[in-house]
Amino acid sequence: MNRREYGAGAEKFAATWLEDNGYTILDRNFYIRGGELDIIVQKDDTVAFVEVRSWDREFWENGTPLETINEAKKRHIIKTALFYIQKKGICLQSYNIRFDVAALIKNSSGEWDVDYIEGAFDIEQRY
Repeated sequence: MNRREYGAGAEKFAATWLEDNGYTILDRNFYIRGGELDIIVQKDDTVAFVEVRSWDREFWENGTPLETINEAKKRHIIKTALFYIQKKGICLQSYNIRFDVAALIKNSSGEWDVDYIEGAFDIEQRY
């Protein structure tokens, strides 16, 4: 399995996990030049932009995939999210906006362990 297929499988798992936990998927793999949003979800009055990070346990023994999101990546996610909000006409007075991370680590039995971090970072920390 190549890296793209591996990532697509992780994103599919994360989308199913999100739906099972009460989120509605608004969009997936929204792309503009300079950025991509893996999954956009809504739950109640919150719209969350979810970055999916995945890793095999054998390659990531003492950490979390969350550690792979650097400041530049966060800026790209925020920039793309702001474009998405504008393009889709999301009223910022009606919704809370959040940046979440679904950190997935494949365990020894080949199944995903999920560490879902709500509000992993926010726009004020970046600008």
